[in-house]
Amino acid sequence: MDRQKKRPTAPTATPPSATAPASTAPPTTAPPATAPAPAPAAPPTPAAPRSATALAAAALAVLLPLAAACGTERADGAGSPGGGGPGAASAAPPATVTGVHWGVDDVTADGTTHRAPGAWLRIDPDGAVAGSTGCNGFGARARVDGSRVRLSDILLTKRACASVPVAVEHSLVGALTDGPVTATAPGPGRLTLTTADGDTVRLSERSEASLYGTEWEVTDPGGTTARLTFDRAGGTVAGRLPCNRVSATATVRAGRITLGVPRTTRMMCEGSLMAAEKRILRLFEGRADYRIDQDTLTLTREDGTFVRAVAVR
Repeated sequence: MDRQKKRPTAPTATPPSATAPASTAPPTTAPPATAPAPAPAAPPTPAAPRSATALAAAALAVLLPLAAACGTERADGAGSPGGGGPGAASAAPPATVTGVHWGVDDVTADGTTHRAPGAWLRIDPDGAVAGSTGCNGFGARARVDGSRVRLSDILLTKRACASVPVAVEHSLVGALTDGPVTATAPGPGRLTLTTADGDTVRLSERSEASLYGTEWEVTDPGGTTARLTFDRAGGTVAGRLPCNRVSATATVRAGRITLGVPRTTRMMCEGSLMAAEKRILRLFEGRADYRIDQDTLTLTREDGTFVRAVAVR
């Protein structure tokens, strides 16, 4: 029986020696239990799984950051200027957006930037919205979710104001109401609202303007402006009309302003300027109720006509 075992072993050892290139691997170092090594195809077989594993790991290393980046971009509102990274880092939290009186610095729509004097926006923590385009007031409801803000149910008055072009009002109202906007804070007391199309509304934190010491800009229906400043200590109002300088006494009591007879310089200007000046001087005839709403001063005369002035910041 022992001889029969040796005979099969001898013929088995003969074929490996017949394949001369594999003679470097002695029969004694390749036991039958780990026989895959003697065959020429065996070495590539273990190597292939290692290469596949390495490639899979490399692929995951590349794909995982890309997937994370895509997730961040969607969460922060893809398409906003500056990309998801910087915008996400400076996204204003809800506490910064709500409970603050924001004055509108400018509106950029379709690549055109418009100044928006007198425009403002306030979002209360309960979602109530109040604001002004500088001419028309509006109210709405707001939903604030992180850096995402969506306004709905907007109600807007429909006055025509020479001081605020219709294009500015349309750009501002459109940017705020066409869809959700992304809020970012480029600096302390600053806020930028960016639409999905890349239009922006830039705002600054502001306190309510004071009647005294503020330069108020009055715009005539024809588009000409005058600037007036009330002085508490002197009990006066003074400023520049479309052509001349003006001053008068100003008595303020219980929400009313009584202006004295105006004193003006005597320059002569182009006809339209002189006509606008006469219309503005009518403010100095009698008493007017006044109301300040953040940056807007409204003077309502006893006959019901009113004039609005905007604080110059």
